[in-house]
Amino acid sequence: MSTFYATTPIYYINDVPHLGTAYTTIAVDVLTRYHRVRGDDTRFLTGTDEHGLKIERVAQERGITNAAFADSAAQPFKDAWPMLSCAFDDFIRTTEPRHQKHVQELWRKVRDAGDLYLGAYEGWYCVGCEAYYTEKELEQPDNVCPVHKKPVERVKEPSYFFRLNKYQERLLKFYEEHPSFVAPPSRLNEVMSFVRSGLDDISVSRTTFQWGIPVPDDPQHVMWVWFDALPNYWSAIQEPPELRKYWPPNIHFVGKDILRFHAIYWPAFLMAAGFSDDQLPKQVFAHGFLTFNGQKMSKSLRNTVKPVALADAFGIDSVRYYLMRAIAFGQDGDFSLSDLVQRYNSELGNALGNLLNRVLPQCRKLPEYKLPARGELTELETNLLAEARTQSAAASVAFDAVAPQRALDAIFALLGTANQYIDRAAPWTAAKQGDLARLGTILAVALEVMESVSILIWPVMPGIADQIREQLGLGPVVPVIGKDLWPTEAATGNAGRALGDAKPLFPRIDKEREAQLVASLGIGDGAAPPAPPAQAKEAAPTAQDATGATTQITYDDFAKLDLRLGVVIAAEKVKGKDKLLSLKVDLGEPEPRGLVAGIALTYTPEEMIGKRIMVVSNLAPRKFGKGLVSNGMLLCAKDGDKLTLMTSLVELPPGSKIS
Repeated sequence: MSTFYATTPIYYINDVPHLGTAYTTIAVDVLTRYHRVRGDDTRFLTGTDEHGLKIERVAQERGITNAAFADSAAQPFKDAWPMLSCAFDDFIRTTEPRHQKHVQELWRKVRDAGDLYLGAYEGWYCVGCEAYYTEKELEQPDNVCPVHKKPVERVKEPSYFFRLNKYQERLLKFYEEHPSFVAPPSRLNEVMSFVRSGLDDISVSRTTFQWGIPVPDDPQHVMWVWFDALPNYWSAIQEPPELRKYWPPNIHFVGKDILRFHAIYWPAFLMAAGFSDDQLPKQVFAHGFLTFNGQKMSKSLRNTVKPVALADAFGIDSVRYYLMRAIAFGQDGDFSLSDLVQRYNSELGNALGNLLNRVLPQCRKLPEYKLPARGELTELETNLLAEARTQSAAASVAFDAVAPQRALDAIFALLGTANQYIDRAAPWTAAKQGDLARLGTILAVALEVMESVSILIWPVMPGIADQIREQLGLGPVVPVIGKDLWPTEAATGNAGRALGDAKPLFPRIDKEREAQLVASLGIGDGAAPPAPPAQAKEAAPTAQDATGATTQITYDDFAKLDLRLGVVIAAEKVKGKDKLLSLKVDLGEPEPRGLVAGIALTYTPEEMIGKRIMVVSNLAPRKFGKGLVSNGMLLCAKDGDKLTLMTSLVELPPGSKIS
C-alpha cells in the first residue's frame, strides 16, 4: 500500500463549470479511482480560486460584496463534480481561514530565507490571467494578452518581489534529475527552454486592490493571486496533521495555459520555503485544450455546453468514457456530439452492453439461473483467459502512465476478443444440442471475464461497472485500502451464485433520439457546424442509375444506410449456385446474421473466416429460394469481373458503425 495524492487546479470563479474544467476533474477522478481499486490510500483535491482584481471588479459591477460573490460563484463547482461521479475528498476555497493561515506561514518562510524584497513594479498586467507579462511576451502592436486576446493594463505600484532568478540553475538541475516532473515530455522541453532563456524576479504583492490575503506584517499589501492560489495543494493537507502523510502530491493536473505557474513558480516558492527536491510535487501533467464540434467554445457562437446537462442527456458514464477514450490525454482534442453518439452505439452498446446481453439470456437455458461451473476448457477458453490477463496488465500499465485512452483501448480489445469467443464457442449451438456441460463452461468463462471487465472499467465508468456487477449477481465495487482488487486473473470458484436480470445498459440512440438530445442542450439551433469553405466547394456525392448515368443523392439519402463492421464466423458454398456463399456474420447482435453474397468465384469459404467486412445492415431481407435469406449486403469494389472485399485493418468491435 502507498499513498496517492492528485489535484485539479483550483478553478477561478469568474466562470462556471464547463467542458474544459469537467475534463480535468474527470481525469483526476479516473486516476484516483484506479489507485483506490489498487488498494492505495488516495486523496483527491479540487476547489476554487477566489481572490484577485478580476473578482473585485465583478463584485463591484454587481453591487455585492466580494465575499458574497465568492460564495455564490464557488457553489456551482462544488455541486457539479458529484453529478459527474467525481468523488473528491476535499474541496478547498482560497477564502477559507485554513488556507489563509498556511499561505501566510509559507510567505514568512520565504521572507525569512531572504527571497522577498520590497520594490516598485511597473509593467504589463493581464487582469484575465491575473499575471504579469513582459513586452516580448505580448502580441504586438497593441500589447495583447496571448491567452485572452485583449490589451493588457499598465500597472505601477509598490510591490514585494520574489527572487526567482536565484532558483534558475536549481530548477534546471531538478528538471534534469527528475525528467518526469513535467508531462508529457514536449511540455518539459517548453519549460526548460523558458527557464534557460533567463528568469526575472517576479512581483508577488499588490496595493491597488484589497481582495486578497494580507501580506504578514504589511497589511497594505495583498498577495499576488498566484502566490495565494498555488499553495492550496499544501494548505489543504496541513490540518488535521494526519493528512500530512499525503505530501508530496503524486500529480497536479493542469491545463497547458497554466503550466508555467505550476512547473516554475510553484517549485521555486517551495524551494525558497525550505523544501528539499524530494519534497517537491512528483509530477505536473499538462493536458491540451478542447474544442466542441470542431469549433472553439464561445458564448457568441452559442456552442458552450454545460457538462452536467451533457451528462443528463447522454449519461454520466458515457460522457466520462468519451472524454477519456476519444481524446489522447495531454493533446488538444475535439468533443464531437456525433462522435459521442457513434461511440455510444458501437463501442459501449455493441461491444460492452451487447456482450452481457448475449451471455446472460443463454443462462436461462441451464437448469438453474445461476453462475455455472467450469467444465473442461478448450483452446477457445484458454485463449480468452490468456487475453484477459494480457489486456488487464496492459490497462494497468496505461493507467500508471496517465494514459486512460490506452487503458480503454486494452479493455475494449478484451471485449472484442470476448465477443469473438461467443461467436466461435456458439453457446446457442450447445443449447440446441442439449450439451449443458459445454454450455455451462462457455457461459462460466464469459461471465468470469465480464466480472473482470467490471473492475477494469470502474475507474472510468463507475455507475455502469456496478450495473454490470448487479446483473452478474455481485455487489458494487468497494475499494479497501491495502487490498488490490485489480483482476490479474479471471474470477473462479463462485459457481452457484444467483445471477441478476439482464437489462440493456446502453439503449440505442437513433437519429431522431440524437436530434432530441442535442436540442435539449440548448446549443444554438442544434445543427452541425457549417462546413469550411474548401468543403463547401466540393461536388455533391454522386451515384449511377440503371443506365449508367450519374445521378445525385442527398445527404438524407445516404444517412438512411446503416453501415456496420462485421466479422465472418462461418461460410459455405450454396449448392447449385456457383457464385454464392452463405455467411454467418457477427454484427455485435445476440446471434450471428445470415448473409448471402455473390463472391464465390473470388473467395473460398475458408478465406472468408475471420474477415472484417463492411455490411449494409438495414437492407430489407432478400430471399434466394429454398429457405435461403440474406439479411444484409456486404460491400465490394469491382474491377471488371474481379471483386475485392471492403475490409477493416483495425480491430474494431463487431457492429461498429461506419460513417
